[in-house]
Amino acid sequence: MDPQAVADGIIGIPHAATDELLTPSQAGDYLCTGERFVRRLIAERRIDYIKLGKHVRVQRSVLDAFIKSGRVPHVPTVR
Repeated sequence: MDPQAVADGIIGIPHAATDELLTPSQAGDYLCTGERFVRRLIAERRIDYIKLGKHVRVQRSVLDAFIKSGRVPHVPTVR
């Protein structure tokens, strides 16, 4: 295992080198919801998050996956 990768904290976090960390407020803006909704998702463990001391951050890719999981496919009507 690369000691530098461990020191940089990128082991076990997908896309950590290119994935932006967002505050709950920024995540709420990204989802077009409020900060409270994002904090509830975190509290209910419905999305992954990162703890940095007392601070909580959410990766943009986690939010993209959450959006994708909620997508309802279009069903064409049969006539």
